[in-house]
Amino acid sequence: METINIKGKEYIPVNERIKEFWKRYPDGNIITELVSNQDGVCVFKATIYVDGAIKATGHAYEKETSSFINKTSYIENCETSAVGRALGILGIGIDTSIASAEEVDNAIYQQETKIDKTKAQALRKAITNAQIDGDTVERILDEFGYEEIEDIKIADYMNIVNAFKEIK
Repeated sequence: METINIKGKEYIPVNERIKEFWKRYPDGNIITELVSNQDGVCVFKATIYVDGAIKATGHAYEKETSSFINKTSYIENCETSAVGRALGILGIGIDTSIASAEEVDNAIYQQETKIDKTKAQALRKAITNAQIDGDTVERILDEFGYEEIEDIKIADYMNIVNAFKEIK
């Protein structure tokens, strides 16, 4: 199977895992189910059948706002990730990790990309409305390794929001 190198580690994309599945199990089935889709967050479940029996399942979770691509395709990306995880659990494409190249790429994007101006403004407004003092704001940002709200990475945003919510 072809791999993609991401930060020095090889990952097998979901399309390669699917091709391998059909080679091994031409009569198998991959069934996906949208478990939930609320407020721009979806969860998918993929179930792998071989000889009519369930052999593996995989779940995935995606946020519409987590990446540029997800703004238009978060449901599709979620379904693909669930299939990739199920195939990984079945043993296909796990030479280095159950995570697919797509999952790793999205995780890296969220860890390296700062929140947009709208999220930064909303957080500032919430802090002001909750009357949280500057020292507390500085302490919480420091706990997560940030000096400014504009520097917050997408991956940390909700954890920081929740930390502020716990104050009041």
